[in-house]
Amino acid sequence: MDPDREVSRELLLEVLADAHAAPTHGLTQPWRFHVFTDAARARLGDALQEIYDCLTPESARKADKRVKLGATPRLSPVVIAVAARVVPGGKIPEVEEVIATACAAQNLMLSAHGRGLGSYWSTPPVTLTTEFATWLGLDETHRTLGLLYLGYPLPGVTPPPSPRNPLEQHVVFRAE
Repeated sequence: MDPDREVSRELLLEVLADAHAAPTHGLTQPWRFHVFTDAARARLGDALQEIYDCLTPESARKADKRVKLGATPRLSPVVIAVAARVVPGGKIPEVEEVIATACAAQNLMLSAHGRGLGSYWSTPPVTLTTEFATWLGLDETHRTLGLLYLGYPLPGVTPPPSPRNPLEQHVVFRAE
C-alpha cells in the first residue's frame, strides 16, 4: 500500500457505514472500530512495541518481531483496530458477537476493495490482549480482534494471487 496517499475521511465513513450494516443477533451491533491515520499510526506502533515488551520476558523477545510491530502501522495510511463488545452472561453468546464483528470487518474490506482500496487483516498476538484493549480505552466487556490495514495500492504493484481450492472441497449439499 502507498503509505503517503491519504484515504479521505468521507471514503472511510462510507466503508465504515458498510461495515455497520453487518448482521447482528439482537441488533447488539458489537463491533467497535478505532481508526488510526496520520501521526496516530506511529503512536499505535509505539504502543504495540511497549505492550510486547511488557508481556514478553526479555529472554523471549525477538528484535525483528518488535521492529515489525512498530513499523507495520506506518506502512499504510489507515489502520483500524477491531474489537467486539460482549456482555458476559448476556443474552447473546460471546461467539456470536465476535462472529458479527468479523462480518462487519468483512463488509468493510469488501467495501474498501470495491472503492479501489487494498486491505488486509492482521492479528499479531499483542493485538488480542487485554492490555491492548485497555490501551484503546476499552473495558473488560471488549475482545480485540486485530488490525485492518487500508490504503491505495502502490502504483505499478499487482496484488499477489490468492489461489483457492476447488469449491467442491468445501461444500456439501444435503437434500434428504
